[in-house]
Amino acid sequence: MNVPEVELQTVGSVQLRIPARAEWVAVARLAGAAVGSRMRLSVDEIDDLKLVIAEACTSCIQRTEGIENIDIRWDISPVELRIVVAADGRGPKLESVKEAADSKVDGLGVFLIQALMDDVAYDVDPQTGARLVMTKRVES
Repeated sequence: MNVPEVELQTVGSVQLRIPARAEWVAVARLAGAAVGSRMRLSVDEIDDLKLVIAEACTSCIQRTEGIENIDIRWDISPVELRIVVAADGRGPKLESVKEAADSKVDGLGVFLIQALMDDVAYDVDPQTGARLVMTKRVES
């Protein structure tokens, strides 16, 4: 039996740009909570979203030189929520998630993100910066 591929249809996207400073991470957390609430996620799932967004933003701030802003995008579909966190910094402090996960100090945030999300992908390019894509599948 040949099953046709189903193209993921996005219901909408929410985008946010915050200054790359710790005091602005709470704004990203609140925006994530609002998106999760609109998707009718449970309180626990919304708390998980807030945590992974905070960890991703904090990682960008700590590991990227020359960063001015953090861009966060929530892509919403009937079956999943995809969160993209991107930093446009440059320099030698850019690290991969694997290197951070292997570190006993920095690895907790990465571990939490991987444990709470269904899929996690991380790209680092010395020219364009870092990009973290986290996906959470939702029950219909």
